Amino acid sequence: LGMAAPAALQRSVVFPAGRHTASLIFLHGSGDTGQGARAWIKQILNQDMAFQHIKVIYPTAPARPYTPMKGALSTVWFDRYKISNDCSEHIESIDSMCQRLTDLINDEIKDNIAKNRILIGGFSMGGGMAMHLAYRFHQDLAGVFALSSFLNKDSAVYQALKKNESVLPELFQCHGTADELVLYSWGEETNKMLKSLGVPASLHTFPNLNHELSRTEIEKLKTWIVKKLPVEATKTN
Repeated sequence: LGMAAPAALQRSVVFPAGRHTASLIFLHGSGDTGQGARAWIKQILNQDMAFQHIKVIYPTAPARPYTPMKGALSTVWFDRYKISNDCSEHIESIDSMCQRLTDLINDEIKDNIAKNRILIGGFSMGGGMAMHLAYRFHQDLAGVFALSSFLNKDSAVYQALKKNESVLPELFQCHGTADELVLYSWGEETNKMLKSLGVPASLHTFPNLNHELSRTEIEKLKTWIVKKLPVEATKTN
């Protein structure tokens, strides 16, 4: 039986003020939506996170049964056996979402955006999802960011990178030391592991920050985004 392709992910989009030459995909945390993540950042900055040349896309994860919530439906990128870095990954749900997000990347490529002009990242589970997507399937993206995120100790990302020979996208990681949901040590361990496997990675530490975003952090992220996706000189034919 031919399966119908899953519908495109719903998304909230902040269009660039000028000519669109680069794209940024921001993945929300578990239980949130693209609209919700965009509104949260807008509230912190008092304005949308917007750029002259970069389109910002906030997709929404489809609702699915989520084991940490006793199987209740939640907008999560993948399932987890538990919220811990010491258990195995729910790889089927991760891989099927990597396929859905690849469709989203391909939409940008169809829009004439080069793969090395696309950044992907997110908050919490969204950052974990972005690391799977980039380091396992799309090693030619411009970069990856992970805010208050982690990978499990036996992550498929680590297995994939052990076999890797190519140059990897840079990782921009941020984590609050007061995070009680995703421990700072989990983020730190993820950073060390990825570095040891050849990922050019930085870890920005925010004292007293819990499982949340801060203005300083988003400003730092914006600076990094523009460094990775600079304004392109107008091409003369």
